[in-house]
Amino acid sequence: MRQASELALSDAKTQGESVVFFDASLHQHAGLEGPLARALQRGEFELHFQPLVDVVERRVVCAEALLRWNSPEYGLQMPRTFIPSLERSDAIVEVGAWVLREACRAAALWGGVRVAVNLSARQFASRDLRSVVLGALRDSGLPPACLELEITESLMMQSPERAARLLAAFQEDGVRVVLDDFGTGYSSLGYLARFPLSGLKIDRSFVSAMEEKPDGHDVAIVRAMVGLSRDMGLELVAEGVETLGQVKLLESLGVRIMQGYYFARPSAQWRPMNVPGDQ
Repeated sequence: MRQASELALSDAKTQGESVVFFDASLHQHAGLEGPLARALQRGEFELHFQPLVDVVERRVVCAEALLRWNSPEYGLQMPRTFIPSLERSDAIVEVGAWVLREACRAAALWGGVRVAVNLSARQFASRDLRSVVLGALRDSGLPPACLELEITESLMMQSPERAARLLAAFQEDGVRVVLDDFGTGYSSLGYLARFPLSGLKIDRSFVSAMEEKPDGHDVAIVRAMVGLSRDMGLELVAEGVETLGQVKLLESLGVRIMQGYYFARPSAQWRPMNVPGDQ
């Protein structure tokens, strides 16, 4: 009961509500704090990769690194189960640095296929983020242009001035920065002109809604995203693509890079085909 009340209090502070009822389904991570605190030291984290496919040229251009926790006690855990616990502590910064290093090390063997890494709020706010990124590139030998950092609109809006400086620094370093879940936040489109971005990722909610209502508002919004990204010179990616119908609809709108179960599920064994050294 005490743990539940503490979690509800944390939710109330985060949501800005005066009254919050504890919802156990939102806190599946409760009780995992102890084993999770030792997971990195024990080597229990692993990366799974999911490809981003250019459907016009029929080739993989990038792969997103997705964190998994392979716990001896609880089995393979998805991020929604353990990330909230990591984010409430400084451990998320250390784990995030590990993800960067391992993702760069893996992609260094991919023959030019990029790797995308998600940044957490605490990681993005860390003062040494740039040095961690540059260190991961240096140690792995991965060219900066082969690394993508994925951030959300909410991260940028926490401190727009700092975000603009940090993104400009990454651009100077040659590292790509992509805005994830585009269209679901509340930031002004004017901010896109301020931030040196390399690409946008259409949120999966638009993709699923488009197939249900091909003549609905979501299609119009995606069509606008296509024009916006083209005019600004940004790469546009649709995530959460699960059916051939979605592929055809997105392609008809001008989206050429897609990610989702239709192409491949995340896998620890994934690697591009026909990279140097393959037989």
